[in-house]
Amino acid sequence: MCGIVGYVGPLDAVQVILDGLKRMEYRGYDSAGIAVEVDGTITVAKRAGKLGRLSEQLEREPLPASHHGIGHTRWATHGGPTDTNAHPHVSEDGRVALVHNGIIENFAALRAALEERGVHFVSQTDTEAAAQLLAIELAETDDLTTAMQRLAKQLDGAFTLVAIDAHNPGEVVAARRDSPLVVGVGEGENFLASDVGAFIDHTREAIALGQNQVVTITRDSVRVTDYDGAPVEASHYHIDWSAEAAEKSGYDWFMRKEIFEQPRAVADTLLGRFDTAGRLTLDEVRISEDELRAINKIVVVACGTAYYAGMVAKYAIEHWTRTPVEVELASEFRYRDPVIDSRTLCVTISQSGETMDTLQAIRYASAQGAKIIAICNTNGATIPRESDAVIYTHAGPEIGVASTKAFLSQVVAAYLLGLYLAQVRGTMFGEEIKTVVDELAATPDKIQQVLDQANRVYELASEMVNVEDFIFLGRHVGVPVALEGALKLKEIAYLHAEGFAAGELKHGPIAIIDSTTPVFVVVPPRGRDHLHDKVISNIQEVRARGAQTVVLAERGDELAATFADWLIELPSVPTLLQPLVATVPLQLFACELATLLGRDVDQPRNLAKSVTVE
Repeated sequence: MCGIVGYVGPLDAVQVILDGLKRMEYRGYDSAGIAVEVDGTITVAKRAGKLGRLSEQLEREPLPASHHGIGHTRWATHGGPTDTNAHPHVSEDGRVALVHNGIIENFAALRAALEERGVHFVSQTDTEAAAQLLAIELAETDDLTTAMQRLAKQLDGAFTLVAIDAHNPGEVVAARRDSPLVVGVGEGENFLASDVGAFIDHTREAIALGQNQVVTITRDSVRVTDYDGAPVEASHYHIDWSAEAAEKSGYDWFMRKEIFEQPRAVADTLLGRFDTAGRLTLDEVRISEDELRAINKIVVVACGTAYYAGMVAKYAIEHWTRTPVEVELASEFRYRDPVIDSRTLCVTISQSGETMDTLQAIRYASAQGAKIIAICNTNGATIPRESDAVIYTHAGPEIGVASTKAFLSQVVAAYLLGLYLAQVRGTMFGEEIKTVVDELAATPDKIQQVLDQANRVYELASEMVNVEDFIFLGRHVGVPVALEGALKLKEIAYLHAEGFAAGELKHGPIAIIDSTTPVFVVVPPRGRDHLHDKVISNIQEVRARGAQTVVLAERGDELAATFADWLIELPSVPTLLQPLVATVPLQLFACELATLLGRDVDQPRNLAKSVTVE
């Protein structure tokens, strides 16, 4: 949530910051603002609403020309989305402008203490308390870096703070704790941002800022310290995707583009997974094989769509390794006193690698002695850095808030993890593993076959444009597919949709089904006849109640076709791999229906791409 940009360099700072904020609109926000310093004076422009409102204001009332500044898109937490509550916030003396992501948990006490000192507040935000306190520290030290270090020590909670000082031109200073921040390193210019996409037009060289660190950028330097002022060795990396990868390329929505990029995302996630001896390898594994063999339980923690990827992982990993797997909502995990010890492997799944609920869950598991493996799409993010091992998905940037290609690549990474554990633990032979990998290698083409049927799915969406309630059913790995299909409709079409395990239908949910209810059913491949036949029975149950059935079934499944009002044919794949093809038509359906309903598909209401607060 929220987006931050800081810039120092030869270019027009306002334009650089605006462009960077536009790149991060997908993160979700409800106000925006920019601050620049010129001739010892800080000037701010900020507006509630979308960036377009801020841009219109800047056209009417331009900010002074400047070569350094900070900008922010805010998702309201403390205080509503108003012009006054928008960032940046300026200290009462006018010396400091500050933007902030996260939540300052002790802001009420800080604000009360500052008000006792006579400081006047103009907003309801927790951020303004930080800005006022920073100005007090700066008045004592006259050094923005030192003042920021002192400020950070006084704050509780998760935050990224970025500030400029009217008395120190050409310098931007930031502090980080539990909230994303990355440095873009250019030639004669440097950047700060919540996301590398903000500066990808200017540089692909980046520095991952670590936990509890302060960074100071000028045109020609980047200096990183801890909160005590001790120098820190910065971790540099190269961004391996281009600015063009984040453009729509002729599609109406980023989400639709990303749905159609899934064959490549899956193929790229599978690349380079074997060593010269033909053994499966992962990206960065700092867990010994002996430690992995000693594991007696695996816990997957994730949120939202990533949680459904974890459900798929459970079926695959248990089947291949015969190790018990639990799947936990990260937001609930540490609050229920879970049984975790040194023989537990915690697998965390997060597209951004900054999901706060998930980050806190793995910190809890690590404190109990568990080993942590992260599945993540973002190089240098906090979760992979704090994990013992990481499997990077290679989906490229995902701009649409509703996850699509990230989900499929997470599922593929989970399969790779299961096969790797089976290899290490000796529960599968090498040829068995290779057979599954070969089947995985064939899935990009099969995903493309599903995408080639998009018009059929779009026709279905146009037929259901007036429907307000949807049911999704599945068994085995079809259950998370059903849940994900329902979630997509809720996220972007704002329609009521429920996903169920098909066998649970008769234990209550069947009561809500009538002739107005479309029921989407994921039918398992015919190789698992007991599963297949049970789901066919479920289809007959809902048809008997008058429901319209949309059946996703393997091509050539004549029995399933018999009971389908709408049939969506899927390529033949092994049962465990079916989510890679069955999820795709549900994504297409949600995207098209939301479009027909006039929704903002890429930026649905109330949602953010990266949830960096609990």
